[in-house]
Amino acid sequence: MRIERFRWWHIGQVLPVEEDLFGPEKWSAAMFWNELAQGHHYLVAVEDEKVLGYAGLSVVDPEESWVQNIAVRRDAQRRGLGRRLLEALLAEAAARGVRKTLLEVAVDNAPAQALYASYDFEPVGIRRGYYQPSNTDALVMMRDA
Repeated sequence: MRIERFRWWHIGQVLPVEEDLFGPEKWSAAMFWNELAQGHHYLVAVEDEKVLGYAGLSVVDPEESWVQNIAVRRDAQRRGLGRRLLEALLAEAAARGVRKTLLEVAVDNAPAQALYASYDFEPVGIRRGYYQPSNTDALVMMRDA
């Protein structure tokens, strides 16, 4: 398994993962195109030319970056891919001199929250009804560099 830059040709493999994991709250192809066009730092975990997972980081300025998403196909979960993708995003933030990194995670996603907490992310707020159409709240978490 290798981690490499997310390119436009990966979008077709990422969309079924989005559908499976996030259902009606999935990102569209246009949303991924927009992220790539804006130059955000996106990565894919690839094995045998198949995308197993992906993650993105938006660096706002030297003060702040945001983890946009981290997702791993169900059949590839529990292999440490989410952890490796998160570590790669945090390494990129550090290389850019970012002082703090934030993210949003569904309040009912305890496994993801535990992963983030293991990297010193702490809850700093709630975004009510953030995920649509389910109206699920998002927990905002932050870590200092």
